[in-house]
Amino acid sequence: MTEKPTTAKEMAQVETIIGRILQIGVIISAIIMAIGLVLFLVTGQSGYPGSTVPTSMQTILTGVVQFRPYAVMMLGVYCLILTPVLRVIVSIYAFYREKDRLYVAITTAVLVILIVALVIGVYGK
Repeated sequence: MTEKPTTAKEMAQVETIIGRILQIGVIISAIIMAIGLVLFLVTGQSGYPGSTVPTSMQTILTGVVQFRPYAVMMLGVYCLILTPVLRVIVSIYAFYREKDRLYVAITTAVLVILIVALVIGVYGK
């Protein structure tokens, strides 16, 4: 029994989903950053002493729970950074559905490079 190849209509739907992921990711990031900016404007302070900013995910999440403006804005930045990563993951799925092994391999390599870069950025200080 042979599998039915993906149709152009299905691939157009996947491309639409990828576009929506990017749109929604940017919108969510902008909303989170705007909330952080409003908190900053209302309180008049960053929530951290001097020029200190939260950089680790644990510090950011703790700061978000405590409504610290810089932490909320940094969460928005992290969401913006992770949006293309999610797009790459969806692309791997789309290429898998097309049975395009070459592009699955290339896109998986891109994902691995992104993850390695993120890990180096977090732990490579």
